[in-house]
Amino acid sequence: MFNWLSQIVAVTLFNVRTIPERKGAAFTAAVGISGVVAVFVGVLSIAEGFRAAMRVSGADDVAVVLRSSADNEMTSGLSREETRLIADAPGIARTADGPLASAELFVIINLPKRSTGSDANVPFRGVGQASMKVRGDVRITEGRSFDSGRNEVIVGAGAARAFSGLEVGRKIRIGQTEWDVVGTFVGGGGAAESEIWTDAAVLQPAYHRGDSFQSVYAKLVSVSAFQQFKDSLTTNPQLKVKALRQSEFLSEQSSMLTTFIEKIGVFIAAMMALGALFGALNTMYSAVAARTREIATLRALGFGSTPVILSVMFESLTLALIGGVAGAAAAYFAFDGFKAATINWQTFSQIAFAFSVTPQLLANAIILTVVLGLLGGLFPAIRAARLPIAAALRET
Repeated sequence: MFNWLSQIVAVTLFNVRTIPERKGAAFTAAVGISGVVAVFVGVLSIAEGFRAAMRVSGADDVAVVLRSSADNEMTSGLSREETRLIADAPGIARTADGPLASAELFVIINLPKRSTGSDANVPFRGVGQASMKVRGDVRITEGRSFDSGRNEVIVGAGAARAFSGLEVGRKIRIGQTEWDVVGTFVGGGGAAESEIWTDAAVLQPAYHRGDSFQSVYAKLVSVSAFQQFKDSLTTNPQLKVKALRQSEFLSEQSSMLTTFIEKIGVFIAAMMALGALFGALNTMYSAVAARTREIATLRALGFGSTPVILSVMFESLTLALIGGVAGAAAAYFAFDGFKAATINWQTFSQIAFAFSVTPQLLANAIILTVVLGLLGGLFPAIRAARLPIAAALRET
């Protein structure tokens, strides 16, 4: 056993030390795998970032109530009486000012992008006075909050970054109405930061919504109170609504886009991985061909086939890991935290988010690297072990 292990170590060290002599081919293989990993991490970091933007603003002790047949806020509708019944349901947290429930409107407006100047859809939300207390993580970072009954808006940090004309102190014209931008807010990096907020009572007449709303956001007394709250609504014959945890609701809203991005990312990475694999195979076959006499000499000296196979595979794995680590590092520094915006297909509105290169994503990239390295070295290693010793020694 000791002799077998010493043979593996000796042959492996010999192969690794000779890599600089084949630096051209080795560099090509490493760069190919590096590109695969960088693309893999870069594309999937988009999905991770979008999912994180939706997840971070979704609390388990906040419930979202919609019309029972609605898939999102755009297709929902609630009367004032229904929102009152929802706010009176058991399980909702209360203060001296009343229940922590916010009846809200959700409309889509067009604003010019800073980057291109072209118009894009932006969520415009009418909220109740308890909206910030309901969500908990929303806070004003510049200016102040809007006053009730006035044409004033506060702008999410992501929307302010992505769209022009949303600076504090500016006026924006939406439809036939002018609105004063009086503040900027953050919401923990979540989806709310892509929105513009105003008083729901002001937004209703501006968009001819009468006395209707589309959703109710409610702060619960505890996470465990959700079932009691939900049951009280679904068993009330005066209501035809459904209640979801905010985290569950936002996860559903992001599922279509994140699934699409992940599938596209895996497909692109798979196509590039196939090319990198052929590159690695070519490199290792060339390495074996260049050292035919050396390998035959080792075999003639008593080195077994297994140490030769493992040494070639280890060399391939080393090159792959060098390229994979370089690609993962490049993707991390290039993409992690990169600010972007995309369309949420459920609402057809822009969502600002940041690319997120997570530890799990990096771990998956290294696993991909290992697989490519092992596959790239397997067949050349078998060929090296099967070389006829006498014929190989005669090669020049």
